Amino acid sequence: MDLSADDIESIERATLSAVAPERIESQDGWLLPMDPGTVGRAHSAVPLHHRFHDPSLIGEIVRRYQDAGFRPVFRLPDLPVFDAWWPELVAQGFRREQPTLTQTGSLKGLLALADEADDVSLEPRPDEDWMAMFLGEGLDPVDGAYRSRSLARAEGTLFASLREGGRTLACGAACYSEGWLSMHGLRTAASQRGRGLAGRLIRAMALEAQRRGITRSFLQVDASNASALALYRRGGMSAAWSYAYWRSG
Repeated sequence: MDLSADDIESIERATLSAVAPERIESQDGWLLPMDPGTVGRAHSAVPLHHRFHDPSLIGEIVRRYQDAGFRPVFRLPDLPVFDAWWPELVAQGFRREQPTLTQTGSLKGLLALADEADDVSLEPRPDEDWMAMFLGEGLDPVDGAYRSRSLARAEGTLFASLREGGRTLACGAACYSEGWLSMHGLRTAASQRGRGLAGRLIRAMALEAQRRGITRSFLQVDASNASALALYRRGGMSAAWSYAYWRSG
């Protein structure tokens, strides 16, 4: 999918709509979300445009975070226009971590992941079963608590639950913002994997996006998450750009 400068900006704004930091400041074409939690996107400075940005901005952004009482973190795209930032960040004690892919696609591919979306509900607030599923197997409880709190603050988000026999077997959050469907926190119970439940969950999210007149979707996924990448590839999603977090100390 070819993306314009406006598309990139709308994706970054929609991302912060979904992860909902406590506050967002701005600086010369950058968004500076500030939040005490563990969600990287909610507390890392990110450029709104993939054009050249003078590395001298690093010092000013660092000061803005420090003055606000936060540890400075950058979410920097792996693109040639940012090549000059890498040595400057290293010189200032930052290290590159957690390579992540921003993937985009059309609703058509997502809808094709499953033939139906039976047993999936979309609610404006997460219920206890959704939270139990989200905070369940394999997720650090402290990190999970911050993530769930961040998602619950978000505007334009619906919480998807797939239930069978009264049990929640899969969950996720869908944010409808800035003309995009973005998907977050997809979880399937370990004992239920391989049944196509995630596809049914995503189809329900995509059907709601279609109802709202939204035709495009994006998500961010850890570059090492092979199973998730395989699912999203089947849904027609492809990498628009990669990024990594630059953290100090």
